[in-house]
Amino acid sequence: MYSLKYKVTTSTCDSEGRLKLYSALQMMQDCSEMWIDSEPGVKQYFAEQNMAQLLATRQVEVIRVPEYKEELTVTSSVYGMKPMFGFRNTFIYDAQGNPCYKTWSMGAFVDKVAGKLKRVDDATIQSMKLEPQLEMNYKDRRIILPKTEGEVLEPVKVLRADIDYNRHLNNANYVRMAMELLPEDFVVSGLRVEYRIAAKLGDMLVPTIYKNDAVTIVSLSIGEDVSAIIEFC
Repeated sequence: MYSLKYKVTTSTCDSEGRLKLYSALQMMQDCSEMWIDSEPGVKQYFAEQNMAQLLATRQVEVIRVPEYKEELTVTSSVYGMKPMFGFRNTFIYDAQGNPCYKTWSMGAFVDKVAGKLKRVDDATIQSMKLEPQLEMNYKDRRIILPKTEGEVLEPVKVLRADIDYNRHLNNANYVRMAMELLPEDFVVSGLRVEYRIAAKLGDMLVPTIYKNDAVTIVSLSIGEDVSAIIEFC
């Protein structure tokens, strides 16, 4: 397990002085990325093989939204490992040790040059320290788009500020873009994200929004290809 300490600061707050979901996702992502420092053998293997782990799906349960100046602890632990995929929990806790956000995610192992899935050898998998899978309401990683026709909105351009060190649209920015399309009074109690094709600098993402009584789904597409699907509830 790896953990990071945070404080809810002005730059991470919304207009009501509460932690932005976008900022919470960045905290989770940072902790997940830094986790590899707790597994030097895996870190060395990935470096030697020129591999990276890219987020394929994430589910978030919002238990309570922290407020300005609250002290937070983010933890990330791997509970499952397959040759081409890894599974982890990343939770955010308040100062009393109560969870504010519960998440699970699946990462895909890829070759940095080829950009394709690449297997991790058995010895490296066996060397991993797996943690217990934490309690939350686990949903399917696949998001099925409704058969009804959605509302197509104006395209959103991927800007330089949206790109991370993997040279594609940062995972949290998909959610940020999708949240801008929700009604201002929409309260997010949970979300699922399925990442399909990485968007790059200059791409025009075309949003299609689907609404029903239970969830709102935003699909972000590049041409005919779906780049990511975000489900809000």
